[in-house]
Amino acid sequence: MWISTEPSVSALEPRLLISAYCNGIFPMGMENGRLSWFSPDPRGVLPIREYHVPRSVRAELKKRKIEVRVNTAFGEVLRGCGQRRETWISKEIIHSYELLHKLGYAHSVEAWENEELIGGLYGVAIGGAFFGESMFSRRSGGSKAALVWLMDWLKEKQFLLHDTQWTTAHLAMFGGREIAREEYLSVLEEAVKMSSRFLG
Repeated sequence: MWISTEPSVSALEPRLLISAYCNGIFPMGMENGRLSWFSPDPRGVLPIREYHVPRSVRAELKKRKIEVRVNTAFGEVLRGCGQRRETWISKEIIHSYELLHKLGYAHSVEAWENEELIGGLYGVAIGGAFFGESMFSRRSGGSKAALVWLMDWLKEKQFLLHDTQWTTAHLAMFGGREIAREEYLSVLEEAVKMSSRFLG
């Protein structure tokens, strides 16, 4: 569901972004240099207590010496996610989420192998809700390692919601599915009121 479009600015106000997330809305940069706001129906989610890791993925990761780190290369992960032929991660989006990161709301989960960043993901945490924004891989298994770690972490921290916006074939491998926007908003309302903390 598309909400509206507005001229892009140097950075979105953190309060605006947080309020939007709490109401099921998120921004994306468009090709015309403007920002659009979206609230999809149905909405993609990755159930925290029902997700599964495909056997082939577990076998691949078990053979590798991949180290997962958090928030040690947020800017690099953010830009890595935007290095595609077509991307919605504009300069304004980068500036906005780097500011959210400095304020403790946006986080990166990074996969490192032999001291090289091989993939990762980033998102926003509010209460017991994690809003996954994007992921990338520079080498096979990079984003998968980050996602597996994230799901285990959200479960440990007793998060209620992992919002993926839409569902892709990649996310479906791990149990990602779509739910009606009305159901999503009900879960979201409960999740953002929780006292869960992504770190600490």
